[in-house]
Amino acid sequence: MNNNDKIRNTAISVITDEYMAVKNLIKSVNDDFIKSVKLIFESKGRVIVTGIGKSANIAQKMVATFNSTGTPSIFLHAADAIHGDLGLVTKDDILIAISKSGETPEIKVLIPLLKARKNKIIALVGNTKSYLAHQADYILDATVEKEACPNNLAPTTSTTAQLVMGDAIAISLLELKGFSATDFAKFHPGGSIGKRMFMRVIDLAENNQVPSVDANEPISKVIIEISSKRLGTTAVLENGRLTGVVTDGDLRRMIEKYADFSKLVARDIMTNNPLTIDKNELVVNALSLMRENNITQLPVIDDGNYIGVIHLHDILKEGIF
Repeated sequence: MNNNDKIRNTAISVITDEYMAVKNLIKSVNDDFIKSVKLIFESKGRVIVTGIGKSANIAQKMVATFNSTGTPSIFLHAADAIHGDLGLVTKDDILIAISKSGETPEIKVLIPLLKARKNKIIALVGNTKSYLAHQADYILDATVEKEACPNNLAPTTSTTAQLVMGDAIAISLLELKGFSATDFAKFHPGGSIGKRMFMRVIDLAENNQVPSVDANEPISKVIIEISSKRLGTTAVLENGRLTGVVTDGDLRRMIEKYADFSKLVARDIMTNNPLTIDKNELVVNALSLMRENNITQLPVIDDGNYIGVIHLHDILKEGIF
């Protein structure tokens, strides 16, 4: 077997092992799972997720998912917990302890301390007969037959199972809370999702210059205005009101059509009654309008008055696609 085949077969084997492990988790969606989700949903406290080693890495990802979907959560490293960080746990907090074996020394020290404080404990565990499982109020069974590692040592299938169970909890809570796309965007204001939901046209247009010429301005002035404002277009105004636009494309078409354009004015080559967008519209709506009409700029208006331009490049620069 050559190396290419070896790589392909190994990858398929890993994916198959992990797929089967995830599929087998369906039976773990039992009464304890439902009670755990309801416990978190009805709690006045936060979810504290703890673990050691690779389970700690999964705990951190779980916390990130909880927080981004409206369930306040904190990561607590099991080793740090028994060296001072236990103080962050309040009486109303619920603990999710993640461990494949359920027998790690740090967990064995931590659990009695939490039980003494009467915190509810959910065990996300790969051994339902372990110390952690016996001490927990609820057990989430993430047992796997084997790791994808050929030596059955490196946490691979087990951590995938933990990750999926965490996602199942988070999305179940999301559904119970009626957590919407708008809610999600509120927690991601700096990301592309948040920008799609909240960024307004004026947020981008106000950073641009405001190109404009009078309808009777000569073409030389039009060219200078388009070039100097660097937006590939200029508004054409008549008595202060937007009446048209001239774009780079209009200039190219003019050159093709006229041998002598020295006597032309903006009105002669402008696009009449151009598409516009209100300053308070969402940027994503401006993008849709540009795509539908195969254009790259839109004049921005405020109560019917021209106030600037939004350009496709502005939108793409913000990561909105």
